[in-house]
Amino acid sequence: MSQITTQLDDSGAVDPNLPPDPSRRMWVATACAVGGAAGVATAVPFVSSFAPSDKARAAGAPVEVDVSNIPAGQMITVEWRGKPVWIMHRTPEQLAALKGLDPELADPHSDRPGYTPEYAKNEYRSRKPELFVCVGICTHLGCSPTPALAAGPQPGLPADWQGGFNCPCHGSTFDLAGRVFSNKPAPDNLEVPPYSYSADGTRIVVGVDENNKA
Repeated sequence: MSQITTQLDDSGAVDPNLPPDPSRRMWVATACAVGGAAGVATAVPFVSSFAPSDKARAAGAPVEVDVSNIPAGQMITVEWRGKPVWIMHRTPEQLAALKGLDPELADPHSDRPGYTPEYAKNEYRSRKPELFVCVGICTHLGCSPTPALAAGPQPGLPADWQGGFNCPCHGSTFDLAGRVFSNKPAPDNLEVPPYSYSADGTRIVVGVDENNKA
């Protein structure tokens, strides 16, 4: 360890007329610098905690999605308000299959309030028949259903399955318009979020419609 020396006069007292010892000056400056740095290091994280995160800024904001390249028969998932939103391009065959399912559904015309905007209260539950948009959360207890888009027998599904969504938690099933089948735990159809199309029809904005402005 370096030894700190102090300049003294002949009597052994500190001589105020003598210049301060350079070594002592260095130690004092170092101590001040370290203390200041520590103060800054402590303050920066604290101040930063007040700045909203990107996720917080995005919460509730509309989400714009290019839907022009979704292959027929497939779907994509985007996040809006922390929820998964499914966007599916339905084939003509899948649309035709919806027409005969009404007797098997709990709410075929989406009459129950709260889950379907007026523009989606049709047999396709969508603004355009081929493009289906819904929140991928079961209306029973909030699980996320599993897409089972292909028609035909599949494990845990009826032999005449026409495609749709199957909730793995308690067995609720939904058709390709998000309508819940009868006698299932889920009380309502899958939610259709507010959304609108761009002028050229190639994009949708989830979170914006006639009643929900950006």
